[in-house]
Amino acid sequence: MPAARETLLDAAHVAVRARSWTAVRMVDVAAAAGVSRQTLYNEFGSKEGLGAALVDRLLDDFLDGAGRSVAEACRSGADPAACCAAAAHWILRTARTEPIVRAALTDCWGARMPLPARPAPGMGPGRGPGGLAAVLRSRALAGLERSGRVPVGGPVPGGPARGAGRQELERAYEAGLRIALSYVVAPEHGDEEPLGRVDEVVRALLAG
Repeated sequence: MPAARETLLDAAHVAVRARSWTAVRMVDVAAAAGVSRQTLYNEFGSKEGLGAALVDRLLDDFLDGAGRSVAEACRSGADPAACCAAAAHWILRTARTEPIVRAALTDCWGARMPLPARPAPGMGPGRGPGGLAAVLRSRALAGLERSGRVPVGGPVPGGPARGAGRQELERAYEAGLRIALSYVVAPEHGDEEPLGRVDEVVRALLAG
């Protein structure tokens, strides 16, 4: 029952944004979704199963969003460094507005959040944000390639005369996205400074 599953996940998402996960009741989630409590249990098995499915959906959407933000920036005419800054903006904006994503990025879950059944790539309890940079880099590069701006293994437009290659772009993007992640862990007012630093670092590495 895919429609019921998505509606239940939506209802659980609304509930956990309003109160602690420990205070969320299955009967209330089912009522908000307009289905029976038995349907909820049939779909997810338990409250833990519901919470894990919600975390998985939000983290998948977050990671996919990094790639989409790069592709959209490329389609608007941005160069590879500015496209990486667009991915950084996605990270910062989503971490600020989505508590579950912020918990995954900072590894600070607590009783207010449901826990994933298994860590998403680079994320999850005990993993911290370090391993996530490579995952975000891969999603961002995939967005760059989907835009047609950088063929797989080809030179990077806007790089040095010799043509920055795939390895240089990977290194530059991972460094830039690590900077963005550091601002999630230790936030600073406003996004402009971290985005400027991402752009500067990526440009410097591509020109190196």
